[in-house]
Amino acid sequence: MQEKIDLRGLEAARQQESFLQGVKDCVPTLLGYLSIGFAAGVVGTTSGLSVAEIGLMSILIYAGSAQFIFAGMVASDGSAAAIISTIFFVNLRHLLLSAALSPYFRQLAPLKNALIGSLLTDETFGVAINRATQTGSIGEKWMHGLNAAAYLNWIAATIAGAFLGQWIPDPQRFGLDFALPAMFIGLLVLLMASRARIGVDIVVAVSAVVIVIGVTLVSTASVGVIAAAVLAPVIGMAVSKWK
Repeated sequence: MQEKIDLRGLEAARQQESFLQGVKDCVPTLLGYLSIGFAAGVVGTTSGLSVAEIGLMSILIYAGSAQFIFAGMVASDGSAAAIISTIFFVNLRHLLLSAALSPYFRQLAPLKNALIGSLLTDETFGVAINRATQTGSIGEKWMHGLNAAAYLNWIAATIAGAFLGQWIPDPQRFGLDFALPAMFIGLLVLLMASRARIGVDIVVAVSAVVIVIGVTLVSTASVGVIAAAVLAPVIGMAVSKWK
């Protein structure tokens, strides 16, 4: 009897770490990606990009904030050098996201780690780190399911937005330009609620805002975001240890 119970528990654990379970756990993110991806496709179309260019951008860049920035700078006739440098600095935060998840995949070969990291986004990171907090581990197959589902959904959503964008000449009128920040706020609220450490989270959030504003006054907004991403968590860690 004990052996049967152990086998059932082992099978349940395997299912929880399966590719399909990763896809299922991605469903809340998929719902957000449908609206965000659609908005990115619409904004790209109104900026003069073709459906093929928007689809290729989603496949190769796969970064919502970067794609919104790209479309905006193209519309304002930004130079190639300015677009590349801006997107580079904005997406430096992915180094921090990958570093935070790397301890859970130390047993994997570098190529497998690179495959996981190449499809990691802010949203999938949020889902993964929440799972790590609850279970203490992240399965490789589960992570691939999470990443693949989000990636394919994003591509489909942006292409759909690009096709239909010709009938939406003014995305700002419908608030589509605010879709990405809105999803980030929603994810942040859910993560804060699940952690049940509201005090520390509020300190980190306020610190991030102050750092961004302060650094932006003497430098660029991109540098301010990077500085906040590095310093605010350090402040949060110090507050947690002090409490």
